[in-house]
Amino acid sequence: MDLNQTMQFKAPRDKSTANEILMSVYYSMKEKGYDPINQIVGYLISGDPTYITSFNNARYLIRLLERDELMEELVRFYVTNHDSEIQNDPNMEE
Repeated sequence: MDLNQTMQFKAPRDKSTANEILMSVYYSMKEKGYDPINQIVGYLISGDPTYITSFNNARYLIRLLERDELMEELVRFYVTNHDSEIQNDPNMEE
């Protein structure tokens, strides 16, 4: 293994599944009166499923995916939706 080379990580996944699960959990949390962003972040950081409500099987659904898959979906969405801002920012180095 060459420590001067960057390893590439490619997780096999179904892109729509992560999105669908995140949105389903988000709406279930919101419907129950929780702050869905804070609760999902709590789950992603800690791995503790009790941050997620069991309402509408949200806790079960979120555990169908590994936390790294969920984080990958979040990063992909963020970067995709901010890519033009990054490309047009003169302070960003290539």
